[in-house]
Amino acid sequence: MQLGFVGLGKMGLNMVTRLVRGGQQVTAFDRSPDAVARATAAGAHGVDSLDAVVASLSAPRLVWLMVPAGPPTESIVEALRDQLSPGDVIIDGGNAHFHDDVRRAGMLGQKQIHYIDVGTSGGIWGLAEGYCLMVGGDADVCRRLEPIFLVLAPPGGYLYVGGPGAGHYVKMIHNGIEYGLMQAYAEGFELMQAGAYEIDLAQVARLWMHGSVVRSWLLELTARALTEDGELAQLKGYVEDSGEGRWTLQEGIDRAIPLPVITAAVFTRFRSREDNPFAERLLAALRQQFGGHAVKKS
Repeated sequence: MQLGFVGLGKMGLNMVTRLVRGGQQVTAFDRSPDAVARATAAGAHGVDSLDAVVASLSAPRLVWLMVPAGPPTESIVEALRDQLSPGDVIIDGGNAHFHDDVRRAGMLGQKQIHYIDVGTSGGIWGLAEGYCLMVGGDADVCRRLEPIFLVLAPPGGYLYVGGPGAGHYVKMIHNGIEYGLMQAYAEGFELMQAGAYEIDLAQVARLWMHGSVVRSWLLELTARALTEDGELAQLKGYVEDSGEGRWTLQEGIDRAIPLPVITAAVFTRFRSREDNPFAERLLAALRQQFGGHAVKKS
């Protein structure tokens, strides 16, 4: 199939490469000329503008977006709305909020342009391993696009999950679960690292990959990281979030579904970014006020 691809970052460039290797015809664009050059070297047709992407495609056109959620995605969707024609398709493979998907599908539907949301998991390993794809939108359109999905996904790694927004809804919850899993590994390995025994943490991580009930790909990555640097001395304990965990918590609040593990994991990330936080200083002050306990001065 023929498609345009906008956004050639850590995942986008690898996705383009996998598509080209799978026999698809890809026109690639990114604001970075270097990224476009790398896509061209991988076999895509690199262009220097969104207009050039649209002009290169035959109707019905298909344009896949792999750009950050929020204003970057919104601006490109709005630009494409004015350039595409009835029957054309926009796929958003980033981490958009599912409410935005529903709104965009309705807005584009007024011009008979189809909008498909694809939750995409696989990170920088997707080129070799394939991408897990959670697809939402019009079922007939998604079925027509299956050749693209099947090239990107490993066997069994693609699923149509429902109407507009469903793909990113499932991916949102996937990422919320991911937060909880990573937090559990982090806490357990910290306890071993600080415990009474001198334990080779990388070996334990590798051990648990053989028959253990906690084996997972995240555990494989834990073993890899600890093998490279057993003390993780080159890193700061500063953990960002890209929004999906927060959205998952809000959905839980809206539906009165308790999410204590995911909540704790998200809030722990917030705390990781603070240096000498006010709350801990207040705790120290209160202990001193009521009990005369010693405090450490800054």
